[in-house]
Amino acid sequence: MPAPLLRFFCSIALLLTCGQALAHPVPDSPSWLTYSGGDGPGKGKHIVLISADQEYRSEQSMPMMAKILSRHHGFDCTVLFGVNEKGEVDPTMPVYPKKGKEAEFKQHNIPGLEHLASADLVVFFARLLTLPKGQQEHIVSYIDSGKPMIALRTANHGFRGALPYRIDGKNVNFGNDVLGGSFRGHHGRWHADSTRGTIVKELKDHPIVAGVKDIWGPSDVYRTYKEGGSLPEGCTALVWGQPLMGRNHDDAPNPKKEPLPVAWFKDWKTREGKSARVFHSTMGSGKDLESAGLRRLIINSAYWGMGMEGAISPTRSVEYVGAYKPLVSGFNYEKLGVVPKLPAAYK
Repeated sequence: MPAPLLRFFCSIALLLTCGQALAHPVPDSPSWLTYSGGDGPGKGKHIVLISADQEYRSEQSMPMMAKILSRHHGFDCTVLFGVNEKGEVDPTMPVYPKKGKEAEFKQHNIPGLEHLASADLVVFFARLLTLPKGQQEHIVSYIDSGKPMIALRTANHGFRGALPYRIDGKNVNFGNDVLGGSFRGHHGRWHADSTRGTIVKELKDHPIVAGVKDIWGPSDVYRTYKEGGSLPEGCTALVWGQPLMGRNHDDAPNPKKEPLPVAWFKDWKTREGKSARVFHSTMGSGKDLESAGLRRLIINSAYWGMGMEGAISPTRSVEYVGAYKPLVSGFNYEKLGVVPKLPAAYK
């Protein structure tokens, strides 16, 4: 083959190879959102973020975080949503059947969970879901894969019933067993307190907190263990949350409320003994994530989870990509302006 022709075909092959390497691992669909990674340490890695709660506006915050992770850090990102029968992102769907109308209760639905198979990391933000068995099995397959997980706020009570996941004959509880703690109540005053996060002094040099400053959010502190207790063995508290006397950044601490862990990390052992890195933050509402410190904490934890702590930079941008104006948390949907919308509305 003449040399010029050979160079031509080699160029075509290189372009095709690069195109395949840069292709997003999840196909476009009106049922979810995809963001292709730009330049950054995360190039070639895929993060799936699941938004399926009814209170804390994850339908706004998870696309925002996906944009940051893709644009500023290079990760391919996919956002999956809980949707209604019309395919709309619908935080207003009930989580419990009405008394006497149990037969009318509709299961929740998260299209695209099969794409967890291509994820290098999953961010869970769900609350009291009742999912079809097939979708539960996709989630269990990921949890049992040995790959890392991040869980935010209500994810520690993300499923109403037990997932079809057993180890040594015992049901695995996603909150208590996998994450290291489930919701036991509001330690502060629900929708009245806010939280100031303080990094544990002994862990100030941990890679997850590199560059993290001023963690504050208007959500209250969750209790995840009994009063007088502590996080389970294997969990390492990273950030303490002090309840404040109001919902403003500079409000005074509540002297009657001790700080509790609001962010920690641990390992999860799968059925086959694989070890998965887990990071859990009980902060994470849409308004909480207006805190650059909290955004950086979560983004750093993504690097750490995937064993990429050497690539963490305390100065790489965690700024919004486009506008971010989250609605207030709560269940008064009409007053708050929460209405079902197609996934594309959150792009």
